[in-house]
Amino acid sequence: MSDIVVHPAAQRKASISKLVIRIFMVMIGAIVMAVGLELFLVPNNVMDGGIVGVSIIASHLIGLPLGLFIFILNLPFIFLGYKQIGKTFALTTALGITVLSVTTILLHHIHPFTSDLLLATVFGGIILGLGVGIVIRFGGCLDGTEVLAILFNKKLPFSVGEIILFINLIIFTVAGFVFTWEKAMYSIVAYYIAAKMIDIVVQGMEESKSVYIISDEIDEIGRAIMDRLGRGVTYLHGEGAYTGDNKKVIFCIITRLEESKMKEIVKSIDDNAFLAIGNISEVRGGRFKKRDIH
Repeated sequence: MSDIVVHPAAQRKASISKLVIRIFMVMIGAIVMAVGLELFLVPNNVMDGGIVGVSIIASHLIGLPLGLFIFILNLPFIFLGYKQIGKTFALTTALGITVLSVTTILLHHIHPFTSDLLLATVFGGIILGLGVGIVIRFGGCLDGTEVLAILFNKKLPFSVGEIILFINLIIFTVAGFVFTWEKAMYSIVAYYIAAKMIDIVVQGMEESKSVYIISDEIDEIGRAIMDRLGRGVTYLHGEGAYTGDNKKVIFCIITRLEESKMKEIVKSIDDNAFLAIGNISEVRGGRFKKRDIH
């Protein structure tokens, strides 16, 4: 059987197609984020964290357009991103931040959708998170805080998430003095909602989870997972460190929507079974496809 040869022209066409889609989606994400900022959050003095949060405070105090501060304050981090992460990331981030900056300036004088503080916080956070999530999913970034945190992470004994949290605590504290503490608390709520929305967009509603099961009824549980959940299982062989007993272990990949069903299946067969479920950021290859359940 002869090998399949992919023509270079076809490869170039596919690469160009992916690049066009990437550019388009980053622009869409940036526009969506700008809508969340200018038509919900900023007019009600509710803010985001990170460099965008600093930009909102600076714009409020100095009186210059928000988009101008977003662009200028993020420039050093685009350069750092180029050095620390790569050219593609830096160029995609530069595009997203430029579109975000321009769109916030264009939307600034449009009347906000609501002046109700709670509605503005909830819907602003959702829309903001949707926009940021789209950009992250297609390989970009709309805020330099992440780049700064990655840089600090190499020199400090803290995770990237902990560094971002610490930076944002400082920003929201400053916001309390500038906008009132009530607005600062609403800002924290909006930030939390946005963070959850980003997770949904980036990971999807069908976020993958790994499952490990140890039980004396392992074969029955394995058959039940295949028959009732439609998922394939892999049997691993383990040994108890204390007893020295040989144990069969089920390994399986499911989505988070199937988590409760998985627990129900295991509990119905062996209430004392060991069950461990963890999040997985990505699944590739293998046969991770759900078969039909008849």
